[in-house]
Amino acid sequence: MASIVRMARRLFSSSLYSHPFAQPATKTVQNAVSRSLSVVGNNITQQIKSKFTSERQLLSTSSASFFKSYNFRNWRLPAMKAREAYATHNTAVELALNSVVKVFTVSCSPNYLLPWQNKSQRETTGSGFVIFGRKILTNAHVVADHTFVLVRKHGYPTKYRAEVKAVGHECDLAILTIESEEFWDGMNSLELGDVPFLQEAVAVVGYPQGGDNISVTKGVVSRVEPTQYVHGASQLMAIQIDAAINPGNSGGPAIMSNKVAGVAFQNLSGAENIGYIIPVPVIKHFISGVEENGKYIGFCSLGLSCQTTENVHLRNHFSMGPDMTGVIVSKINPLSDAYKILKKDDIILSFDGVLLANDGTVPFRNRERITFDHLVSMKKPNEKAIVRVLRDGQEHELSIILQPIQPLVPVHQFDKLPSYYIFAGLVFVTLTQPYLHEYGEDWYNTSPRRLCERALRELPKKANQQLVILSQVLMDDINAGYERLAELQVLRVNGTEIDNLEHLRQLVQSCNAEFLRIDLDDDRVIVLNYEMAKIASSSILKRHRIPSSVSIDLLDTE
Repeated sequence: MASIVRMARRLFSSSLYSHPFAQPATKTVQNAVSRSLSVVGNNITQQIKSKFTSERQLLSTSSASFFKSYNFRNWRLPAMKAREAYATHNTAVELALNSVVKVFTVSCSPNYLLPWQNKSQRETTGSGFVIFGRKILTNAHVVADHTFVLVRKHGYPTKYRAEVKAVGHECDLAILTIESEEFWDGMNSLELGDVPFLQEAVAVVGYPQGGDNISVTKGVVSRVEPTQYVHGASQLMAIQIDAAINPGNSGGPAIMSNKVAGVAFQNLSGAENIGYIIPVPVIKHFISGVEENGKYIGFCSLGLSCQTTENVHLRNHFSMGPDMTGVIVSKINPLSDAYKILKKDDIILSFDGVLLANDGTVPFRNRERITFDHLVSMKKPNEKAIVRVLRDGQEHELSIILQPIQPLVPVHQFDKLPSYYIFAGLVFVTLTQPYLHEYGEDWYNTSPRRLCERALRELPKKANQQLVILSQVLMDDINAGYERLAELQVLRVNGTEIDNLEHLRQLVQSCNAEFLRIDLDDDRVIVLNYEMAKIASSSILKRHRIPSSVSIDLLDTE
């Protein structure tokens, strides 16, 4: 170490004299420099001594081995991570060349305010990749409301016609098939892997906007937890990564090592480099459901609304022991099997033998937790679940059959036309969230408040129940004065409570009285001369160039 200090002194001293504009250093300056270098040398010496346990180790260690230990040992972990990320990147590129495809979609969405019309068609692109069985996996939102789908391989100019075999809008996944044998020449399928751990490196492969060729983006796993799927408005497990997922990336694989860790599907609005991928358990659940049933069925639900029991007074009130944890049943969907078995204020202690915490979470992997809804969603339709509950201070073990449960007001209506029925210029439709979305991006605040609250909170009372509303009034002498009654829910026709839109149509067409009475929400009423209304209906349709008074799906029920 003394040699190092002497070398520094010579370099510093020579640099003072070698500069053409520098004055020779005085004795005072030289002494100050020497003292400073001695302090530096002592500090370095102390750092060296702290690296060893005895003076003998210090004396027996060469300067070369010291610098190897002191300088480079701390660089090994970043270097290993860099090599791992580089290997993941190279593997992803090699696999992607013969597996990842670009998807071209022509789509046409319906107009929910004018349900007999479609909006103008639009063209979008996305990504997909080949899986076993000569199928292509992509996102549901890539092919939603599709009229025509094409697929192109990497490095080839030809586009091949694709058919959509199955779509799961809740999990935002879709399966495409291609009949052309030429397309499958040289294509390799990707194998599904496992859920990656935190900080593991992944590579997202796809065709994002900004170019036409394949793109590979590197990132690491930030968290794994249930997340709101924007497309289907469902709550399922998702993996957050720090790689950007841009439009066009959707449907592309996230590759870890040489297997698929997930499917890219959305990003976090307003944030940078935060993307989400659909994990393998959700993918396998979707694929197995399609293979077993021939079509997409959905993800199961208990049909419950639960409250946490984190407050000690709440737990004491419900006679929960000090070693008991769980959640309180607040609401039960009448269409669920749980409606016949569970009761309000039951405490759910465990699900299939897995204990629930007071915040509704269950253990997941190493020191991670996840909401117990994930366990429910991974069950197959008609599969039983064992639920242990605390009821009136007594524990009960109950068996519940799980099924996918549809809400009273549909959250989405992709790949289907909206239902409508027109009589005497009165346009009746079923209430759906896409109908409310027609009020703009801020639909929650701009749509009719009463309809919005019912769409988000009200539960069905019976099977096949729908909320039917008077969407608008096509003005005519027969309906003059009723134009301000639009956007109200229809309750009864001639005194009979309606169940759905088809039931309303049947009641109107079977009317044998002189007057037709329609009771609306807010105690409003519409009365029409039935015979005069039937005559006026045809002229109103012709004037507004409406091809039919009833939607195709209702015609099929005749």
